[in-house]
Amino acid sequence: MGLISEFTKGDTVTQFSNIKRRALVAFMAAIGAATCVPIMAQAQTNFPSKTIRLIVPFPAGGPTDIFARQYAIGLSKVLNQSVIVDNKAGASGAIGSLEVKRSQPDGHTLLFGTASNLALYNLMATKPQYDYLKDFITVAVVGGSAVVIMANKEAPQTLKALIDQAKAAPTKFRYGSPGQGTYLHLSMERFLLESGAKIEHIPYKGSGQAKPALLGNQTETMVDALGSALPLHQGGQAKILAIASNKRSSLAPDVPTVNEALGIKGFEAVLWNGIAAPAGTPKAVIDILAAATAKVLKDPALVEQLKQLAMETTDSTPESATEYIKEEMMRWKPVIEKTGLRIE
Repeated sequence: MGLISEFTKGDTVTQFSNIKRRALVAFMAAIGAATCVPIMAQAQTNFPSKTIRLIVPFPAGGPTDIFARQYAIGLSKVLNQSVIVDNKAGASGAIGSLEVKRSQPDGHTLLFGTASNLALYNLMATKPQYDYLKDFITVAVVGGSAVVIMANKEAPQTLKALIDQAKAAPTKFRYGSPGQGTYLHLSMERFLLESGAKIEHIPYKGSGQAKPALLGNQTETMVDALGSALPLHQGGQAKILAIASNKRSSLAPDVPTVNEALGIKGFEAVLWNGIAAPAGTPKAVIDILAAATAKVLKDPALVEQLKQLAMETTDSTPESATEYIKEEMMRWKPVIEKTGLRIE
């Protein structure tokens, strides 16, 4: 039943899409019930009774924040209740996650996270302050965007040239990431491990801070999600050197895959997003949120908006999403062990 095989064997983009097939029966049931479950459950739980706070544990301007704001607009319409996005950045997503963990478990405070704080935190933290599977309930895995490596105008303009120069001068280049121990950081370290190059890591508090550092030549390269990196690439301010996908993106057909650029087969990574509530949140509330989320993600306008940002939505149920996160933990565990990455 595994969605994800070991990182040396799997096709991450294809496997990410498999969550759609695996959740199909349950998802169709959720869609069928979406029009009646919220009404019945709301009558019993009085949810939502006030503004919903959607906490994003990363700064504004990054791929997760962009997706969260689009989702919040749709959720507000479906539930007929205000939904505000609250950025609580820091500690690779742990600060915002902890705030949700400690909040009242009534569904009015939700976490819009990524693999970084939903799947990787417990594997990498030396002294973890929360256990995702014990302290949260997954509402849904909602989608994501492929990982890319980009460079500023001062850096080599092909991935091969960058790696060749980095091997020749191991202290020459620096790359920025959204933070120590994030999914993007781990993806880049896995890439460097497989390519045999050394590039110094400079962590920032989110992609929104890493981009100015790239453009200001504080770093020569950066790892990001395609949806977040695309405007810089299209505007000629920076160049995406390669995409961690099994095929090129229709939104950036000039960008080669990592395999095409450097001959590293099977190197694929998707920065996925998920929604969670504090443990103890009533099942009736989770059901309302899951059914509402299913409706939001089926809105053609939202799908098209996210598509233009190189983000893909996916279908899931609370159960299938939880299983997916568990399998992501198992998939990245050997990568963490090989790279030796840890966060304080």
